[in-house]
This record gives sequence, C-alpha cells and structure tokens, in this order.
Amino acid sequence: MNDRIYVCHTFYHVLITFLKEFELRAEKKDHGDATLVLSLMSNNFDGLKDRIDKLGFFKEVIELDEKRETFFPELAEYKKDRGNLISNMIQRIRFTSKFAKLLEQFITIDFKKYKDIYVFCDTDPIGLYLNKHHIRYHAMEDGLDCLKTLDLARISNAGHFELKALFAKFNLIFIENGYSKYCIDMEINDRSVLQYDYKKYKVVPREPLYKRLTQDEKNILLDAFVENKAEIEQKSAELKEKKRTDSSVKAVLILSDPLCDMDTREKIMQDLLDTYGNNPDGSKNTVFIKPHPRDLLDYKNKFPECPQFSSRVPMELLNYFEGLHFDTVVSVYTELSAITFADEKIRLGHDFMDKYEPVEKHRHKI
Repeated sequence: MNDRIYVCHTFYHVLITFLKEFELRAEKKDHGDATLVLSLMSNNFDGLKDRIDKLGFFKEVIELDEKRETFFPELAEYKKDRGNLISNMIQRIRFTSKFAKLLEQFITIDFKKYKDIYVFCDTDPIGLYLNKHHIRYHAMEDGLDCLKTLDLARISNAGHFELKALFAKFNLIFIENGYSKYCIDMEINDRSVLQYDYKKYKVVPREPLYKRLTQDEKNILLDAFVENKAEIEQKSAELKEKKRTDSSVKAVLILSDPLCDMDTREKIMQDLLDTYGNNPDGSKNTVFIKPHPRDLLDYKNKFPECPQFSSRVPMELLNYFEGLHFDTVVSVYTELSAITFADEKIRLGHDFMDKYEPVEKHRHKI
C-alpha cells in the first residue's frame, strides 16, 4: 500500500501539493511516499514533469489522460432536457454510470493502492470516476478561496439542490465540492468567505504553508516551476534600476483571467493598461503582464510594449525572486492574498465585469 497520491489539473494545484508535502515531511522527519499526478485534460504542463522528475522529490510523477464528457459523443443523449425533474434525474443517473464506465480505459492508475488520495477540482471527471468505483478521497479547492466567486456545486445544480444532494449522498449522481458519497472532506482556505457552508469543508489555511518555507524549499519550487529563472531575474534588475533613476516611475503588474471571448479579453486588458499604466500628470508607469495559465490570448503579440512573465509560473512564486517588487498588482478575479511582492493589491471583481458581459454571466444566483 502506497502512502499518498495527489491529482492535479493546474500549476497552482502542483504548487499546493509541494507546500503540503514540505510541511508533512518536516513534521514526520522522513521523505514520505507521495505520487504526483498531472492531468493533461486542462494543461500540457510544458516540461514540468521532467523538471520534477529530476528533483526526485516525489516517488513517481504520472501523466493522466483524463477525458471530458464531450470526448464521448454517446453521452450527449443523457444530457437532453426531458421536460420534468423525474425524467431528468433518471437520465442523470444513467449518465453518471455510463461516464464512469467510459473513463475506465483512460484512468490507468489503481487508486485503491493508496492510503490517501487528494483530488484538486473533483469537478473534473476524476471525482465522478472515484465515486462510482467506491474509492474514498479528499477534495481540495481548485483555487485560493474559489468558492467565494464560483461555487460550482450550487451553480451547476441550481433548482432542487437539496434533492440532488441527497441523490449524490447515495452515489446515484455526482456533485462536486464535498457533496459526493465517497468524498471524505474538502480542504478550503477560509470559511468566512463562503456563502454556503458545508459539514465536509475542512479549513487548512494556505498562508502558514508559505510562511514556514525554508530557503532550500523555495529553491526547490523555483527549480520545479520556473524555466526562465534568469529572464525573470533580469527583468527584476531592470525594473529596480529604472525606479532608481526615476523615482516617479511606478511598477504595475496586471494578472489576466480567462474571461469572456478573446476580443473582449483583449479590450479588458487594454482598459486596464489605460487605467493603471497612465498617471494624471501624463507620465507612464511600467506595466508587466502575467497571463493566467488557462488564458490563451497572445499578450506578447497584442501588447508588445509590456514585459511579461510566463503563464506557467504560479504568481505566488514571484514572492521568492530577490528584489522583485511592484507598487500595484491588479486582477479581476484572481485572489491576491498570497502576494507579498506588491504594496497595493487591487481585485476588481463583479462591479468591473458588469461593463463587459451580461450580469448573469458572473453574478450567479445560487
């Protein structure tokens, strides 16, 4: 029996996995027996597996060929609206069983060989698969305080939620974020941000995981995630020198989010540049862009005047580059509480997005 396995869908998930393992191994005074799984459904991870393999930190790094429901055209029949709740629930029960069966040829890991299974974003098919195969697991929040903005369990199951949750409790259908039968608990960062609490939510604050990091552990993270470490250090030095020679220059970092269509996304960035890149006296700030890992807009081509960080580097790692500091960091929805490299942190939220898309697209009623 192996100790632990972590199923990750994003670079952020892998970062949190490292943080948890650092703490656990420090407490136990051993190297543990942990396996890291990179689901290729959302990211190709661009060399991350090779870099982590070289570190020898995990017993094994496995790439998982997880598939979305749209990969199986035969499932579409079960998603059609039958016109009433009972018929729709019968179809959903059938969908859940059929989807789990179809996934078997792609889920090549024997999860029953692990004592503890941690799944980030069990919204993805792996959560449904584990439940229908009666395998217990721990869920992890997809992003920092993500339930504050997008509680997918409630949003995806709006209308008769309590009835649907009961069906999920008996493993007839699947509901993510702790409501499924075989989910033991779900780790969240902060209970106070929740609109709806739940008995399975387990608060494990992320900030202490960052604060306890040793310099050696920080170096491991940089070696694992940052393929252009020298380039970032050069940008940091250039920014520091520019601010030294001109004290009026402000350094601004804008974090993109995968919002709307590409044209609207480009307009959002241009508006942010107009707002935060210019000062009332006509002077201009130095603006860096950090694209979201799932944001495919070509910012280097669209905004060549702005230095950019790789989308594949979790923003939290910018904390560990010596001398890298910004006056202001701006995001629409990305949580900024883990950032220590900026004096001012601005999260624009729903009021900002109201200008770019219909309100119901982001102000979900649950």
